[in-house]
Amino acid sequence: MNLLAIETATEACSVALWCDGAVIERHEIAPRRHAELTLPWADALLAEAGVARSSLDAIAVGRGPGAFTGVRLAIALAQGIALALDRPLVPVSTLAALAMRANGRDGDRVLAAIDARMDEVYWAPFELRDGEPHALAPEQVTAPSDVEVDAGPWIGVGTGFAARDGVLASVASDRLVRVDATALPHAADVARLAARAFARGEAVAPERAEPAYLRNNVALTLVEQAALRARNQVAR
Repeated sequence: MNLLAIETATEACSVALWCDGAVIERHEIAPRRHAELTLPWADALLAEAGVARSSLDAIAVGRGPGAFTGVRLAIALAQGIALALDRPLVPVSTLAALAMRANGRDGDRVLAAIDARMDEVYWAPFELRDGEPHALAPEQVTAPSDVEVDAGPWIGVGTGFAARDGVLASVASDRLVRVDATALPHAADVARLAARAFARGEAVAPERAEPAYLRNNVALTLVEQAALRARNQVAR
């Protein structure tokens, strides 16, 4: 099976190609360059592997949660490629992909958290079973101090642990055995999870793929921010 994966929900831009169990990836912290890099990287990976676009069986995408623009871009690009090739889409939780960065063993519990800005974090708890993370609760966006998990041990991964000067790492310190506050989601992990999901029959038609923003007021927030900037300019 050949599968192309895209993950741009954070400051990292990441594209990967799954070819019958082997994965190659391009990954770079590239704020505001996702739209510029994603498609050229996809073409480069296909050329490197000698795989034609027509030989792809599915397109995988990190569907968020994450930055509004990044999630929207990933979904749009993945849908466009899938529709053009008449291939199904496999949406993967960005937090689940991030949880793979824990490099844990079966039975380990992982708290994945992404800095959501605005003094909040996107987060979800997972348990590793059969080499992949299984969600223990719904994904949420809250203040770091409002993250609730039961007694440890937990492995913490993601930039949410560095948000607001490390509040989450501090309040959960008695339950954490280790933390990687620099970890970001990788398309390679999106591809690995998507390959399993595809084998289980969990692919969907491209138009059915839904982004996970978690913040239902994203558009309103952007409008409010623009209005605030305008007011500040008038006041100067």
